[in-house]
This record gives sequence, structure tokens and C-alpha cells, in this order.
Amino acid sequence: MTILIPQPELSEGHIDDYDAKELVLDGGFVVPNKTEAFDAPEINSFGNSFRDYNAESERKKTVEEFYRQQHINQSYDYVMKMREEYGKLDKAVMSIWECCELLNDVVDDSDPDLDEPQIQHLLQSAEAIRKDYPNEDWLHLTALIHDLGKVLLLPQFGQLPQWAVVGDTFPLGCAFDESNVHHKYFTDNPDFKNPAYSTKNGIYEEGCGLDNVVISWGHDDYMYLVAKENGTTLPHAALFIIRYHSLYPLHKAGAYKHLMNKEDEEDLKWLNIFNKYDLYSKSKVLVDVDEVKPYYQSLIKKYFTEKLRW
Repeated sequence: MTILIPQPELSEGHIDDYDAKELVLDGGFVVPNKTEAFDAPEINSFGNSFRDYNAESERKKTVEEFYRQQHINQSYDYVMKMREEYGKLDKAVMSIWECCELLNDVVDDSDPDLDEPQIQHLLQSAEAIRKDYPNEDWLHLTALIHDLGKVLLLPQFGQLPQWAVVGDTFPLGCAFDESNVHHKYFTDNPDFKNPAYSTKNGIYEEGCGLDNVVISWGHDDYMYLVAKENGTTLPHAALFIIRYHSLYPLHKAGAYKHLMNKEDEEDLKWLNIFNKYDLYSKSKVLVDVDEVKPYYQSLIKKYFTEKLRW
């Protein structure tokens, strides 16, 4: 039996002012409110609730150790260094689909919900969205490519440690919000005791916009740079989803919203919709890659050049 799960409840002061099931977006598209729409399962493939970092499972210790390393090492200076290095886009020249195929050997150690190759998660998310939003092809493609930055784990791209590629992201240059998973490990981050970074706003002004905020380095920011610098024609909301889909403190707990501007608020509506499919579509039921490949190749051709700099 499939059980429909409501969106996670937000703490007081972090409550969104719209109902996701009745939301009408700027583009005029209405969120599906029908029985045949995608139903989120109650438990993940390990028998636990999704994103339960306390549940006993064979991956719990691996996931917690991952976040310990990530929270210690992801400092403001580190992120600026990585953005400068990988912003050169000099690691490879290849197509979007070639990059998808590279992910066959990648498993995300930060994810407590699944241990399947990443290309399956991409296709599961994309196909679930395609079913509910058949006319929004940009959203289908966004789902397909949102995790392609995980190629940073591979030798050709520097074989970065997992903590520098995957996991929840968070802003640097301001106080670490307590909604960050395994928050206790931030105490060993070099930024933790920096007075300039210890307040709610830190080095930023309220409402400055997320484009002006430094976010922990990983596959999200890398794929955003690849798409933007290669001149994609995907809408701005797609780039927002790609860059911030792992910023769970924001779109799950409502943290850091004081740094958003009006454009961010509109894009966040799309991200909240996307998040349902990104999180709850993870399954042991695999997608037939050969069957769906022609469709996604047609979308790639529509929104990207044949070869991209990575």
C-alpha cells in the first residue's frame, strides 16, 4: 500500500504562506491535486523514514561520519578556493548524457535513503515529475541533471572527498543555523569562532538575495556553474533548483529565509515542488534507461549545446 505523506511541518516562525497543493505559479501552472499524482512512500528502501539521520540502519555510521567531516572542513575560505578552481571549467568537454553515464559508479555516502547508482535516482525523479507535469519539459530535464555535479567524486574531476561533493548544503559567512543536520560538529569548523561570521546575518544584509550568499561547496554549485557558463536556455527557476536543492535548512526548516529576496521567494515555490520528487521518488524499482533515453536526449538538445565545458 502506498501512503501519501504531507509536506514536513515547519517550526513556528518558519511556516510558508501558501498551500503547495493549491499553489498557482507565475507561469500559470497549477500544482496537481488529483488522485493519480505521484504518491510519496512512507519509508525508504532501508525500512526507515526518509531523511531520518537517527534511524538504525547499515548506513547510519557512514552518514554521520560524513557530516562530521563536512561540517569541520567546509569553511568560507575553502569554498572560495573551490569556486575559483572549478569555475575555470577545464576538467572535460562532453555532453549532458555522457555525464549521466559517468554517474553509474557513484554512490552518495551522505544519503541515508538509497544506495543505488545515481543515474537511477536522476531518472526516477525525472519520470515521477514527467507523470505529474507532462507539459513542463524544463522541469523534467532539471530533475535529470540536478545531481550531475557529483562527477566531482571521479578521478577525472579531482576525485574530491565525499564531504566536498554531496550532502546538505548551508551558507557560510554567517551563523550556522541549528536546523543543519548534525549541527554539533560545526564547533570544530574554523569559521565557528570567527566574530564576523557568528551572527544571524554575518557578513550579509537582510534580503540581499541568495546569489550574494556563499554556500558550502558541492555538486549543486558546480552543476549550476556548468549550466550557466555554458549558456543553457533553461529558465531561472531551473538554475535555482539545481543550485539550492540540497539546502535543506532553507526549504525544509525555513532557516536563512531572511537572506532571500523577492526573486528567491518565487523560485523557492518551484523548489518546494521539486523537492517532493527529489526526496520521495528514491526506489529499488529501476527505470529502463534505454526506453527513456530518446526523450531526455531531445530535451538536452533543446536546452543545451551538444558539448559542454566541465
